[in-house]
Amino acid sequence: MGYQVKQMVSRSLAIAQDAGLIVVAIATLVAIGIEIDFMIQNGTVLLTDLLLLFIYLEVLTMVAVYYQSGELPIKIPLYIGIVALARYLILDMKNIDTWRILGIALAILLLGLSIIVIHYCKSNLLDKKQSS
Repeated sequence: MGYQVKQMVSRSLAIAQDAGLIVVAIATLVAIGIEIDFMIQNGTVLLTDLLLLFIYLEVLTMVAVYYQSGELPIKIPLYIGIVALARYLILDMKNIDTWRILGIALAILLLGLSIIVIHYCKSNLLDKKQSS
């Protein structure tokens, strides 16, 4: 009886997870459409628009990788964070004081270093597994 309950809960969570991924993917596609429509209406494409589209594409990539592998690739949210912070800097550069700019730049640097550390640790872990 306990095994059946665990199996049912596991299956229910998998269905909820798939539904959530589909909602995120659809919402991201809608947001991409809205952004493209906004660019067409304005008749211009700004760097901030392109960075926003890159963020949306990274979200779609994250959904696709998560759906295929069942694991959340930790680097993709870090990439999204870097692009989002860069977009924020570009968008509000005139209204941001020097200390905030330095803080955002430091956050971007820390996210970049985190990606390097994760890549290095993952490479070493794979090397150790292959040599065993």
